[in-house]
Amino acid sequence: MSIAFEKLGLTAGSGMLLLLSCIAGSLINMPLFQMQASAPQQTDQPPSPMPWLRRLQPPFEGKTVVCINLGGAIIPVAFSAYLLATQPVPLGAVLLAVIGQSAVCYFFSRPIPGMGIGMPILIAPITAAVLAVMLGGEQSAPVAYVAGTLGVLVGADLLRINNIRELGVPVASIGGAGTFDGVFITGIVAVLLA
Repeated sequence: MSIAFEKLGLTAGSGMLLLLSCIAGSLINMPLFQMQASAPQQTDQPPSPMPWLRRLQPPFEGKTVVCINLGGAIIPVAFSAYLLATQPVPLGAVLLAVIGQSAVCYFFSRPIPGMGIGMPILIAPITAAVLAVMLGGEQSAPVAYVAGTLGVLVGADLLRINNIRELGVPVASIGGAGTFDGVFITGIVAVLLA
């Protein structure tokens, strides 16, 4: 973690503050809007290996409240904006990397009824690192973080917003639950690989 923070120009203290803020913020969902949704089809879901880590949700009653997660969306987007403002990153390269990352995340993400949007965990960080090395030059670390986090949020959350109607969940969170893992792990691993 300290190597990743150093590559992003953070001290150990500020890196730990970012990390702890994301973890604590992952518990906070801010409601945005509500949509009509259909009940999920019954599927045989494998038991969770760590059921005590799953959040309890209220019962599904035909509507889904769409929220935005503080630690999985707002803080990573704010830190990405900070990197763009303070690091000499090529904006064209960042834009291309975010578009490429979003396309890959959309292609590999899938709606999982009763759960949320899922995606293989290593696809996003490897893609972000490859795009950052190809497009970012010496600034590949900040490009990897920005493309990795924004690409997951756009490709696996925002472009999948219509799929929320099919999930049959009472609450869906942009940057929350499984996507928080994707955003957090993608950002850090992509920086390490770049």
